[in-house]
Amino acid sequence: MEFSDALARRRMVRNYTAEPVSRQALDRIAAAALRAPSAGNSQAIAVVVVTDETTRRAIADLADEQAYVEAGFDPWISKAPAHIVISVSEQVYRDRYREADKLGDDGSEMEWPVPYWWVDAGASMMAVLLATVDEGLGAGFLGVHSLPDLSSLLGFPDHFHPIGVVTVGHVAADRRSGSLDRPKKTPADVVFAEHWGRSDRSGH
Repeated sequence: MEFSDALARRRMVRNYTAEPVSRQALDRIAAAALRAPSAGNSQAIAVVVVTDETTRRAIADLADEQAYVEAGFDPWISKAPAHIVISVSEQVYRDRYREADKLGDDGSEMEWPVPYWWVDAGASMMAVLLATVDEGLGAGFLGVHSLPDLSSLLGFPDHFHPIGVVTVGHVAADRRSGSLDRPKKTPADVVFAEHWGRSDRSGH
């Protein structure tokens, strides 16, 4: 699949068929998370792939899926045949930036104007979403109401923090979110040339 096609087809899928996803496809999707940028080559992303039905239902409970179903939506979290949980460690980043080649001239750790571990985790999530489309599957991302409980459920080390769950499966018809009714911004609205507010390279 061409990258432009995968990008155009990507959307948040919130319903799946009962057809399982092959382990080979899940391995390729999970590996895509590791192809995202990593500040200082810190390599602080880790992924847990969940296919066990009991665990998927427990994750759905943590996300209060029942309230979602009562609002008229499908039980997409528990129904998805696979969950991919992306996590990141701030500690690994900080340890990396205390190494000799990353210290300042005075031997101090750099200031962190942006917490780049979260930036890289988001890039990993997008890589997973696009890899899922490339496999001919659908994916949806959800935050979990209790991330500490998710960490405990899946046995994450203390310094790794999940950012949420990507559900993966074969796409079924779903009720689209009302958020999709909001008008889409176009490049003309938010892509500028050389300076905020300029719409072309002539400076106008």
